[in-house]
Amino acid sequence: MADFGEIKSVDIRELWPNEARDFTPWLADNIDRLSNALGMDLEVTAREAAVGDFSLDLLAKDLGSGRPVVIENQFGDTNHDHLGKIITYAAGVDAVAAIWLTESLRDEHRQAIEWLNQRTDADTHFFAVAIEVIQIDSSRPAVQFRPVVYPNAWQNTARETAEHPISPRMEAYQRFFQAVIDELREKHRFTRARTVGPKSWHFFPSGIQGVNYGISFAQGGHASAQLYIDQGDADSNKAIFDSLAVRKADIEEEFGASLEWERLDNRRASRIAAYREGHIEQPEEELREIRSWMIERVLRIKQVLGPRLAQQEQNTPAGAAST
Repeated sequence: MADFGEIKSVDIRELWPNEARDFTPWLADNIDRLSNALGMDLEVTAREAAVGDFSLDLLAKDLGSGRPVVIENQFGDTNHDHLGKIITYAAGVDAVAAIWLTESLRDEHRQAIEWLNQRTDADTHFFAVAIEVIQIDSSRPAVQFRPVVYPNAWQNTARETAEHPISPRMEAYQRFFQAVIDELREKHRFTRARTVGPKSWHFFPSGIQGVNYGISFAQGGHASAQLYIDQGDADSNKAIFDSLAVRKADIEEEFGASLEWERLDNRRASRIAAYREGHIEQPEEELREIRSWMIERVLRIKQVLGPRLAQQEQNTPAGAAST
């Protein structure tokens, strides 16, 4: 007979005695855990971000849409004060999503979040997520985020079609990139994203704030896979780009092809990219070829540039290049 262990709950205060001082910084450094639970690619952009006279626990960005995400943490039972805060923060930054992390969601607050998802437009989503820590016998504790209230994807898709009709071209982009991210997620575990919007690009986290992998259709009939660098400061962006550019020969040899090194001196951001001809109006057979090309190239860019970025980040003094 099998000898099963006993699953038990662990008080989260044993891991993080204080929500603001201990849990919020931990979550910022482990945002991928929350991303996994919600099927989103989240990147933290600020801690204790100012929203008017108030301070938001974490301000993040959904890389799939490029729009802000607000995250408010609360130990214990939910209360009206935090409900009001999360609505205020979402409005203050025009968030695509508002995430309320808590130990215990009261029934009246569950109803409130469900009501908000029903009443707000298709571009705004509210989540209530339970924080749980479990342990089997004397094993190491395991943290899990359990979505309790979340938008009804089918309902939001139907409302988006009715409220914001999109052109056939945008629908084609949406179908194309949905197929790309599905393969990247299911076959390569490259992304956590589950849905895409009607746009001609999609970005993915590199693990370094403001440095992302991307795929897109560009003007002039070109498809691209790229590393896009924009930490919000031109000097930081150019420093990262230059540190890679000095190793251009080694990088291109490992990549197996030449790349376009776009420092973009007249702009804040910089880019390293691979291009090929391609546009969304091509026949499906040719679009399948472009999808395969994008997937292969963006995976290769991560394989080649990812370790170099991680090494540079490790060797950069805290606060020198990013905050």
